[in-house]
Amino acid sequence: MAKRNLKNKRVMITGASSGIGWHLAKQFALENANIIVCARRKDRLDELANSIQTAGGKCHVVTGDITQVDTRARLLQSCQTELGGLDILINNAGVGAMGRFDEATPERLRQIFEVNFFSAVNLIRESLPMLRAGQTPIIVNMGSVLGHRAVPLKSEYCAAKFAMHGFTDALRAELSQDKIDILLVSPSTTDSEFFDSAIEDRTGKNWKKGNSMAPDVVAAKTIRAIKKGKHEIILTHGGRFLVWLDRFVPGIANRLMAKFAQ
Repeated sequence: MAKRNLKNKRVMITGASSGIGWHLAKQFALENANIIVCARRKDRLDELANSIQTAGGKCHVVTGDITQVDTRARLLQSCQTELGGLDILINNAGVGAMGRFDEATPERLRQIFEVNFFSAVNLIRESLPMLRAGQTPIIVNMGSVLGHRAVPLKSEYCAAKFAMHGFTDALRAELSQDKIDILLVSPSTTDSEFFDSAIEDRTGKNWKKGNSMAPDVVAAKTIRAIKKGKHEIILTHGGRFLVWLDRFVPGIANRLMAKFAQ
């Protein structure tokens, strides 16, 4: 994968109204990149864009639901009109739910896959003509350590992240001849609005952890990986340990997960 300078790169970020996406936009602006952000909350996006523009950066806003065809079409049109193309696509939009699978509705599964997987896959497909014409282009898929080792009570979310992991690996190979790089970012629990905006929580658990990674740190590590030409990063020691545990002693991992489900 190619190393890259981010100055004047044309960047699209989904799910940018808070958390990791918000901080990615702010940090790309510090790198003098030109940015288009997308999410459903217009007031948040306008606030983000105004703060970047006040500091001398360039940020354009497209408001809408990324699962909808018309939103993605407006997003791509804005890239062409405002930026003249696209170099970096960051699929960051995501949603989760907590609870046992046998107590959930089919709609919960479909909604999680629509946001976390299908919208990203469709946006990649629709962005490929511009990316092929871009400068050292790269696709960044925001995965999760739960796309390496699944845990109970988040089965649908884990499934969507496993799907993104597999899709990313396959697409990386397919697009190598086009010189389009793909980076998979796998954070652990992040201090964001993820749990507050979850579709539902049937567990009664307190999911927020004091040792959660700050979203600006996730953003900084992601940007560093883009610049260095990494193809995959797992962001925490705990995440890497969980992946190692599952790979080398899966029986122990399974027993630990069974206790967590009780």
